[in-house]
Order: sequence, then C-alpha cells, then structure tokens
Amino acid sequence: MNLGEELKQAWNRPNNGLIQLIIINVVVFVLMVLLLVISKFSGADRIFEVVYNQFALPGSIEKFIYKPWTIITYAFTHSLSGILHILFNMLIFYWFGRVFVDYLGSQKLINLYVLGAIAGGVTFMLFANLAPISIISVGSTIVGASAAVYAIAVATATLVPDYTFYLLLIGPVRIKYLVAIAIFLSIMGSVGSNAGGAVSHLGGALIGWIYIKQLNSGNEMGKWVFYFMDWVKGIFKPKSKIKVSYKSDSFGKRKTKSSTSKKKSNAKDKVSQDEIDAILDKISEKGYESLSKEEKEKLFNASNK
Repeated sequence: MNLGEELKQAWNRPNNGLIQLIIINVVVFVLMVLLLVISKFSGADRIFEVVYNQFALPGSIEKFIYKPWTIITYAFTHSLSGILHILFNMLIFYWFGRVFVDYLGSQKLINLYVLGAIAGGVTFMLFANLAPISIISVGSTIVGASAAVYAIAVATATLVPDYTFYLLLIGPVRIKYLVAIAIFLSIMGSVGSNAGGAVSHLGGALIGWIYIKQLNSGNEMGKWVFYFMDWVKGIFKPKSKIKVSYKSDSFGKRKTKSSTSKKKSNAKDKVSQDEIDAILDKISEKGYESLSKEEKEKLFNASNK
C-alpha cells in the first residue's frame, strides 16, 4: 500500500477529527517545504514569499481585510526554520486531543480548534494595533497551531483537571499543572521576542476555558463550525439523478408499476439505513443523550426489525 492510500484510509476513518487536523497540518508543512526548496534552487524566492504570505496572519488590520482567510489558514501553517515548531505542536495536540475526544467527541474538537485559531488571531491583531506599548510590530505576521492547541489543552484541563499524564523521567503529572505552567510561560513570553505568538496562545487558552464553561451551561459555542462544514460538504455532494421510463401496452404498465414500487421500497430502505448510520455517528460523537426524541424512536424501531 502506498503513502497516498495510507493517508486516505487514515483520513476516512469515522469520528477521526484529531487525525484529520494533524494530517492537514503535516501536509501543509511538507508542501511549504517543497515549495521553499524549489524556489531556492530556481532562484525564484519571491514565489515562495507570495504563497507563504497567503497563509500567514498579518498584524496589520488593513492587510488582514484583504486576506481574511488567514484567520484560519495561519493555524495550519508552521515556521520552516526547523521541524521543532510543528513537532511540538502536533505532539501536544495529540496528547490532549485524545483525552478531549474521549469525553466530548470528534466534532467538538474540530469546533474548538477553529474557535481557538480565531481567538488567538484576534488577540494577536488587537495587541499589535491597540497595545499602549509597542511590543508587537504591526508589520509582523504569525503562523502555527499553538493558539488552537492551547484552546484544546485548557479546555481539557478545565473539563478533567485531575487527569494524569505519565511523563518520561518525571512520572505522573496532573494536566492542570502542565497547562498552568504553559500559560505562565506564555505570559512571560508576551514581552519577549515572540510576543505575537505568546499573546495568541493566551487568546486560545481563554477561549478554551470559556468553551467548557459555556458547554456546561448547555451552550455549544462551536455549532456554527459544524453547520458551515456541513454546508460546504453539501456543495460538493453529487446530486442523484432518477430516470423514469413508461411502457405503452397494458402488460408493460403493470410491469412498470411493479418495478417502480420495488424501486421506491428499496429507496425507502436505503434512506432509512442512511438515517440510522447518521444517528449512530451522532451517538459516537456526542453521546446518546444528544439524540432527539424522533431519532431515538427511529433507532428503537430499527433495532426491532
């Protein structure tokens, strides 16, 4: 099996938002590295700069107006000065993301990743433009999944603060302490050389905390992310085409009617199975209690067939 097939299988596993987000980050990193190498060897450095700047989030609000998509794309792009930036981000994301998914499901992980990216990006631009002390240059840009990862980490620590990771050479450590140390380091870094990145971490951390508090109150702040993704999928979903033919003789009429009735029955069964699959996916992602009364009834009837 080649690499493409392995990636396709990994991507298509159900309720697999964590791995899908990691795959996107890694693929973007690899493509950017290849583009950088090609640009350097061909002497066309400008090509790489133009493309890379379409992914990086600018501190300038004026520049952001012309590139609003960067509020999301920067969270899937990493520094190419080395591999440590993406490596640490993805490792931390994987560790905390697995715990998050176990408790809240795959879709909420995707929702919060996007919310964390937006919160981190907005915080960065606000500090760059409104901070009384010019620590962050308006002309600077940021890349990296750190703000989104901080959102996931803080949300997980808020949800299950006493969950324990077993660290090499250290032993068992509760995740609330790990997250507290990370936040403290970001506060220190907010006046350092990477002030832009540090304040974006804090923005992501704040939205992670708010997300869980709101979720406990019955408000899922990231529902719009799910609906938007569903709308995009609907655009690319192929429309089914139904062809109906008629016969002129009486025998043909009876045959057509019977055939049509059979097709309708099969279609009905297929729709019912699709609905059941969707309900089972919803249970896997959000739990049985997330089902509506109608969905529970459909599942009950299907189990008695």
